[in-house]
Amino acid sequence: MTANAPAAAARPERDEYATYYETYVSLVPEGDVVGTLSRQLEETLALLHSVPAAREDFRYEPGKWSLKEVVGHMADAERIFSCRALCIARGDRANLPGMNQDEYMRGANFGARRLGDLSAEFDYVRRATLSLLRHLDDEAWLRRGTANDAEVSVRALAHILAGHEAHHVNVLRTRYLTTK
Repeated sequence: MTANAPAAAARPERDEYATYYETYVSLVPEGDVVGTLSRQLEETLALLHSVPAAREDFRYEPGKWSLKEVVGHMADAERIFSCRALCIARGDRANLPGMNQDEYMRGANFGARRLGDLSAEFDYVRRATLSLLRHLDDEAWLRRGTANDAEVSVRALAHILAGHEAHHVNVLRTRYLTTK
């Protein structure tokens, strides 16, 4: 099931998000972003389920996050961006807070958890995001608010979510799951 609103199928305009998100938005294919988010979930879970246990704590370089930390970060970011989408879609005019990923990582202790648990958490969080987005009308998709002192639309947030996942899955494939 995908969103019924035509706005969900359109790419956000560049004035709908801060320029630093262009890296993520550019990774999202044209078309229904809710469908993309749904397909990504299945592909990402299949990838994570294929990770050998010996690779779960792998860091491709000293000081970089472990594979489990990347997955935990993906779930944290999903929550933040989805919460922003909910608040803005519902008309909240507050300046929503930013997210310092390094501070979040210091407080997370993802290394003490199993990858299967982190994968399941990401699954639950993404499914909640999909449920939210599938029921938005065009007005909600196009609504804009402020997050981290920058204007952003709900449509842009959905694309940022998809691009953020695409970015990190690419990093997992190229830096964490290659044979060295």
